[in-house]
Amino acid sequence: MLRALAVDDERPSLEELLYLLTADPRIGTVEGAGDATEALRRINRALESGPDGPEAIDVVFLDIQMPGLDGLDLARLLTGFARPPLVVFVTAHEDFAVQAFDLKAVDYVLKPVRKERLAEAVRRAVELRAAERRGAAPRIPVHEPDPDHIPVELGGVTRFVTVDDITHVEAQGDYARLHTERGSHLVRIPLSTLEERWRARGFVRIHRRHLVALRHIGELRLDAGTVSVLVGGEELQVSCRHARELRDLLMRRP
Repeated sequence: MLRALAVDDERPSLEELLYLLTADPRIGTVEGAGDATEALRRINRALESGPDGPEAIDVVFLDIQMPGLDGLDLARLLTGFARPPLVVFVTAHEDFAVQAFDLKAVDYVLKPVRKERLAEAVRRAVELRAAERRGAAPRIPVHEPDPDHIPVELGGVTRFVTVDDITHVEAQGDYARLHTERGSHLVRIPLSTLEERWRARGFVRIHRRHLVALRHIGELRLDAGTVSVLVGGEELQVSCRHARELRDLLMRRP
């Protein structure tokens, strides 16, 4: 039976999370906090009480974007304690997953929260806490992401796509669609952010809507003054402003 603390500055989201956690039979007690500062005070009481004390908390379900001290800040503070509670991030934003798991998060649940997805996060927390109490294994994160991977949401479960498998990226408003040979994934990251982040990995902008991986370009086509490339079996147009740079890069490519 886990003793839980839910943290969210949006009252409806907090109430929904508290309702779902209360309905899970593996949750013994659950409290709510409206911001990270309030949560930190409550966690300090828990740490002073000890892991088996009356004020103890086993797991914190933590929103990320909050005014003042945000969820990532709070998680960083907790890493400085000898026996901090487990952390499950519950957020509407996909683009903090790598940072979250670097901070030893148990799981990363996206809003709107599905009952089945939250139950999976609770299961992971139960297993890790039980292992700690038995002394069977040190606490480790469920995922070990690195800069070679990007988190995507598939069927309510956060998985990681290898950056080297991405052939090209298509802008879709504030989102970007990652294309691989096995399918595509929509992530809430602007194309300009991925362009800057992956420039050193061989990704180049060919159009205001497209970012491509040089290693996946199969052909460069010139037809009646227009330039296009064949990437992963798909022909993509190259804008005039990017055509010369792309040709130069392809000529220098090993």
